Amino acid sequence: MRKELQRMTLRQLQVFRSLCANLSYSRTAEEMALTQPAVSLQMRQLEELVGQPLFEYVGRKLYLTDAANSLLAASGDIFNRLEILDMQLSALQGTLHGELRLAVASSIQYLTPHLLAAFRQRYPQVSFRLEVSTRSEVIRRLRDNLDDVVLMGMVPADRALDFFPFLNNPVIAVAAPDHPLVGRQKLNLAELESHMVLLREVGSGVRKACDEFFQQKRVHLQQMMQMGSGETVVQSAIAGLGIGLVSAHSASAWLRNGQLARLDFTDLPLFRSWCAVHARGKRLSPVAEAFLSFLRDERALVKRLAEPFG
Repeated sequence: MRKELQRMTLRQLQVFRSLCANLSYSRTAEEMALTQPAVSLQMRQLEELVGQPLFEYVGRKLYLTDAANSLLAASGDIFNRLEILDMQLSALQGTLHGELRLAVASSIQYLTPHLLAAFRQRYPQVSFRLEVSTRSEVIRRLRDNLDDVVLMGMVPADRALDFFPFLNNPVIAVAAPDHPLVGRQKLNLAELESHMVLLREVGSGVRKACDEFFQQKRVHLQQMMQMGSGETVVQSAIAGLGIGLVSAHSASAWLRNGQLARLDFTDLPLFRSWCAVHARGKRLSPVAEAFLSFLRDERALVKRLAEPFG
């Protein structure tokens, strides 16, 4: 390693990362409690140590150079390792603290805060950064290693991932209470072919599971509407647009208050599982390890927390 690189300070790297995020010397100065000339000086010193320019202006806009992108990735690794070290030192003292970075598919967004609250009762010094995303966005976040743990269904088989199921996630058929199929028992799945069916967008976990299920059962839907979220499917069913196929978790509140009715199809619910996922070989923080152990070991508690959601 070049001696110049060993002279970089953590403070310089903190200022650098802030400038990368803000792309503004004035906002970075405010965020780091420095003057703008001090930020400029820190960056000039860092460029001298790196031996290459880190930023360039095109017009009035600031851009990162290739060297800056490389340094940004390397500094991210450094600060992640320091964060893990902090957690490990706390664990040696018999406590656990730190931040859990968690991304979840939208279908589990309502249950997740209750899982986190139960986990935090055991580890009150833990904090969370929670992202709720579509399945495709969750997969992108897995690829880019943005989170400690991801909660999702339909784990992609074409990626190097470690995962385990921790809770059933049934897909059910719902409709407005005045829908003609409400109250009928043991409906044949083929009945769906003569009704409007409301589905999630292509690429979502629920949609992928439904498409594979209908193909297996040789059911050919004739009328479909595609919705961008489970909430939209639920609200569209309440409005009378058709039969919604959704996670029971997404529809539970409206089933309880009577705005939706569950349809009695003999081949439903379609059983799926929510899984806890992370990249294979990922170095997990003590907080992430503890959260995965919580999901793995406290199945009865997790199931009890999920009961109000279907």
